[in-house]
Amino acid sequence: MTQPAQADQLHRHAVIWIDHLKAKIFTMGLTGVSSSTVHAHLASSHLHHRANTIGSGHVKEDPAFLAAIARSVAACDEVLILGPGTEKAVLMQHLQSVRPKLLLRAESSDHPTDDEIVAVGRKHFGLSEPRA
Repeated sequence: MTQPAQADQLHRHAVIWIDHLKAKIFTMGLTGVSSSTVHAHLASSHLHHRANTIGSGHVKEDPAFLAAIARSVAACDEVLILGPGTEKAVLMQHLQSVRPKLLLRAESSDHPTDDEIVAVGRKHFGLSEPRA
């Protein structure tokens, strides 16, 4: 069995900002913050079709999108999900189904900067800035 990297052992928390196009993932812990981005591969960047078009009006979701996000937080014990709209609830349901013991919380958030996302995560998890 391989040992996880030290950063993985210490980055047991994650904050994710998600919308229908991408997820910004910040894993954090005692040694600092690591970031990554997962992009959805949708047929269109628009969620809804125009009036008088055929179909339900909704773009089909990318099934690999949520799975890729789940893999990126596999080492985490606790995840805070931020974002506008309903995609955060969809991600929360997916994570609950694949990792029932994972501690999850979702909060509404518009379009914060990366630094603002990290600050919300640090406050939520009670983490201070790492010492230089």
